[in-house]
Amino acid sequence: MDWLSFAANGLTGAPFWLVVLYFILVTQLTIFSVTLYLHRSQSHRGVDFHPAVAHLFRFWAWLTTAMVTREWVAIHRKHHAKCETKDDPHSPQIHGIKKVLFHGVVLYQQACKDRESIEQYGAGTPDDWVERHVYAALPALGPTLMAIANMTLFGVVGLALWAIQMLWIPVLAAGVVNGLGHWWGYRNFETRDTSTNLTPWAFFIGGEELHNNHHAYPSSSKFSLRRHEFDIGWLVIRVLAACGLAKVIRTAPALAERPNMPVPDMDTVRALLTHRFKVMSDYFHGVIVPTVRIEAGRAEGRMELLRGKLKRALANDGRWLDERSRERMRLWVSERPALARVMDYQRSLSATLERSGRNGEALAESIRAWCDEAEKSGIAALETFARRIRGYQLLGA
Repeated sequence: MDWLSFAANGLTGAPFWLVVLYFILVTQLTIFSVTLYLHRSQSHRGVDFHPAVAHLFRFWAWLTTAMVTREWVAIHRKHHAKCETKDDPHSPQIHGIKKVLFHGVVLYQQACKDRESIEQYGAGTPDDWVERHVYAALPALGPTLMAIANMTLFGVVGLALWAIQMLWIPVLAAGVVNGLGHWWGYRNFETRDTSTNLTPWAFFIGGEELHNNHHAYPSSSKFSLRRHEFDIGWLVIRVLAACGLAKVIRTAPALAERPNMPVPDMDTVRALLTHRFKVMSDYFHGVIVPTVRIEAGRAEGRMELLRGKLKRALANDGRWLDERSRERMRLWVSERPALARVMDYQRSLSATLERSGRNGEALAESIRAWCDEAEKSGIAALETFARRIRGYQLLGA
């Protein structure tokens, strides 16, 4: 084989379809290395992998992204701890959607320079000889070897594949998930951040598009939580577990309802605390939305204030609105006594569930008092909701 032929076709001389198949396989392995190993296993301890599988993921992440495990884990944990604040490494609410979407890798590199945070949030990550002397010490060597391997296999086409591989995680993870995942999409849970699910079928980037689900239950190794949602990362975990190569540590606990429960008990308290984001989402859809519809029937001409983001903002009391929009929403609500009351009950319930550090019995008493008052409110949707949550229980508890 002459040098010109080698440069054009590499050692394989592979047809186009085989090159495409190779590209799909290597990029998906990179995605799995990030979502399964760096994210679900190392960052949140939701799943453990066999040492051989774990090291394969760690090696492949180094080879194709140059990311150091401790740095990635620390930045992600800090994102959860400081979400939507000035200390969040990549919040579009703070840095702007364009900055996170198109320059997310720059934000990641800046966060890596904060060595105090890396040490604080990166505890418990691998610290063996290979990590210290190869992966962390020589991060650029991995992509360099990947470039050589690609060009050896496919010639100049391999170099093009390598360039796209190097953009894969910066674009899809640092840009799309971190950016659009806090900007646009649907929400199953009323978390105290702006996280969204971009699609219910998150096969393209390993399940990471179910971002709101993840923020609701960060330690769960399974991201799909509705019947219509599909998490390919969870499928891979189940296959590896069936082969004895993975052990699931945590998944989001299921919620059961005990009908006709007269008084909330400690099982109720545990269920409400565990599923507090679902509870607040259910309150919005089950109490606030029906009340808004009733108001719409009474004064349809003034409903324009509650379209779009203003209407959706009722779910979180306008937390993410600008001051002018928040004041418009509050004025509209204040003119409608029934809606104002259910919004007051929403704030009270949210505050009660946020005080999770209180004595269990004291918290149970607060929930009982809230349910008693809600059932005497004279608002049908609110009374139904209060009777329903009295019987909440973690499935299997």
